[in-house]
Amino acid sequence: MDENKEVKRAIKGNVASFERLITEHKGAMYKVARTLLPRDEDCADAIQEAILKAFRGIRTLREPRYFKTWLVRILLNECHQIHRQRKKLVSMEEYTEPSIREKGFEQIEVHELLDALPEDQKHILKLFYIEDLSIHDLALILEIPENTVKTRLRRAREKMQQLIAKDEEMETWKNGKRN
Repeated sequence: MDENKEVKRAIKGNVASFERLITEHKGAMYKVARTLLPRDEDCADAIQEAILKAFRGIRTLREPRYFKTWLVRILLNECHQIHRQRKKLVSMEEYTEPSIREKGFEQIEVHELLDALPEDQKHILKLFYIEDLSIHDLALILEIPENTVKTRLRRAREKMQQLIAKDEEMETWKNGKRN
């Protein structure tokens, strides 16, 4: 599939072309939504709203080669909207302790460390390392220069290293106290 041709057709009103584009990118959309939203239901809602908004606004897309970036940007906005709405609600699921046997200790540790970071740092690390978005794509999606993306990634990595060092220091202190 030549994506640029499909995008041009979709811009002209071809619904089948738009559907093919969405089908092509639905996996990436889910991965991005999942990095920002913990519940599958919320991911589905965000994706559905993003697709609807993209369909309604496809004629405003000026550069067909940036379709994916444009679509992901709409999705990110929807995820942030749902996240803001969910912040106002408190779920009982949030009060349950994760089982170490269910997900693996290392995975839980990584998620706990990520959750300790400020939201913007957590999201940029997830999008870069877990969803494998390039610095160029992140710059387009976040609408910031590539050097700013690099700086934010560096700061987020530094903050993560500080948290790991602090965690190791605390563990050493606990072990020393037991002896």
